[in-house]
Amino acid sequence: MSEKHIHSLVIIGSGPAGLTAAIYAGRANLKPVVIEGMQPGGQLMITTDVENYPGFPDGIQGPELMELFHRQAERFGTEFISDEAESLDVNARPFRVHLASGDHLLTRAVILASGASAQWLGLESEKRLQGKGVSACATCDGFFFRGKVVAVVGGGDTAMEEASYLTHHASKVILIHRRDQFRASKIMQERVLSNPKIEVVWNSVVQEILDDGTGSRVTGVKVRNVKTGETSVVPCEGFFVAIGHKPNTHIVRGVLPADEAGYVHHHPDSSRTDIPGVFVAGDVHDHHYRQAVTAAGAGCKAAIDAERWLEAEAQASSAP
Repeated sequence: MSEKHIHSLVIIGSGPAGLTAAIYAGRANLKPVVIEGMQPGGQLMITTDVENYPGFPDGIQGPELMELFHRQAERFGTEFISDEAESLDVNARPFRVHLASGDHLLTRAVILASGASAQWLGLESEKRLQGKGVSACATCDGFFFRGKVVAVVGGGDTAMEEASYLTHHASKVILIHRRDQFRASKIMQERVLSNPKIEVVWNSVVQEILDDGTGSRVTGVKVRNVKTGETSVVPCEGFFVAIGHKPNTHIVRGVLPADEAGYVHHHPDSSRTDIPGVFVAGDVHDHHYRQAVTAAGAGCKAAIDAERWLEAEAQASSAP
C-alpha cells in the first residue's frame, strides 16, 4: 500500500460491528477499508443456527448471515484486506495501522471492531463439537435446549448468568466448578444456589465432552474430582463453556484506556474514545450484551460518529 495513499476510514474487524460500520461508511462515500483479521466474520462463523437476528423468521446459519453482511458492505464500495492488524500508531496524523504481513495503512479515522473471543477449556472434543451441542453463549443457543439437561462449566459471574438464563429453557442445569466455592459476586451465587433447577458439581474439572458416536450431538461430560481423583460422567445434551471472554484489544494495548479485563473505554454518549478520530464498536467494549444485533447497532453508531467527525475535521482544515 503506497505511503502517499491516505484512507478516510479503516475498520479493524469483520464481525457484525465492523461490517455494519462498513455498510454505513460505504453509503456515506467514505470508501472504508476493512481489515478482516484472523477469523473473518467474527464469532458468528462458529455459530450454526441464528434464530434471534431480526428479519430471519426461520433462522439463518451464522456463516450465511455474515456472508450477507459482507456482500452488502462490498456493494457500497468497501475494500477488504485479508490480513490482521497488529498495532495502531496514533502519535501522528494520519494514523498508521500496522499489519501482520509487514504492510501498513494510513488513515484519517479508525473504528476498532475487533470483537472478543470466548475463552475455551482447550479440549479436542470441545472444539470438535462446537455447534453440535457445545456453545459459549447461552443467550445465543439456549433456545435449542428446551426441556433438555445441560451442563455449564465455570465459577464466576459469567457462569452464574449463563446457568440462570438456561433455566428458562432447560429442564435441568448442572453447573461444574473446579473449586468448593464460587468466585462470583454474592448476589449471583445466591441466585444460582437457590434455584431448584440448578445442580452444582463441586471440585471437578471437565476432561472430555462425550458424543453419540457419530459426532453429531453431545451426550455427556466426563469429569474428574480434584480431591478424590475419581472420574464420573455427567449426562447432558448441551455443554456451555462460561469461563469468560477476552476482548481482542492487543492492537491498542497502551494506546487506548481500558478496564482490567481489557475492554476499551469510550465516551458514554457515543463511540468516541479518548483519541479523537478513533472509535469503538461491538464486543471490544461491550462485555454485557455480546449479541450480534447489539454489535451491529454499535457499528452503525461508530460509522455515523466517524463520518461526522471527518466532516468536522474537513471543515476546520478548509476554514480561512
